[in-house]
Amino acid sequence: MTGTNELKELMFQYTEYLIRLAYYYVKDLQAAEDIVQEVFIKFYNNQHKYEEQGEVKAFLTKMTVNKSKDYLKSWAYRKMQLVDKFFPSETTKGSDDLVRKDEETIIGEAILQLPLKQREVLIYFYFHEMTIVAIASLLAIPESTVKTRLRRGRELLRNQLKGIEWEVLLNG
Repeated sequence: MTGTNELKELMFQYTEYLIRLAYYYVKDLQAAEDIVQEVFIKFYNNQHKYEEQGEVKAFLTKMTVNKSKDYLKSWAYRKMQLVDKFFPSETTKGSDDLVRKDEETIIGEAILQLPLKQREVLIYFYFHEMTIVAIASLLAIPESTVKTRLRRGRELLRNQLKGIEWEVLLNG
């Protein structure tokens, strides 16, 4: 059973990673932070179920992905989309320091514009350096589907980033 100190250490170690992951799904820093907070609360309350789940990082990643997808299906998210559509604000496109690293800024923004299926595999493959096998396992889809989504995602990114020489796209 993980105590409070172990939980604090896990939070210190994985919070930034999980917020960045959630942000790539929901495109909203506040929502991403809320999702990660919920993940840690759920993890703390259900630790007994964790014991046979494997590595902590993989378990927290899976929980964050699932919570992010649930958020995207939620009424609160849909309502927010409607409000933003009819009453756009300058803060909607606010800066997110966690995601805005020098080389990742432009490509990160381009990835956020992609459909979820392509976006998630590109994030896992390039930003989290996961293998195709690991991505397939995490998303519970065939490896061939991961490869197809990667290929399609790269094509979409090439179209969005015309004129920019990105090594990650040229060597993919």
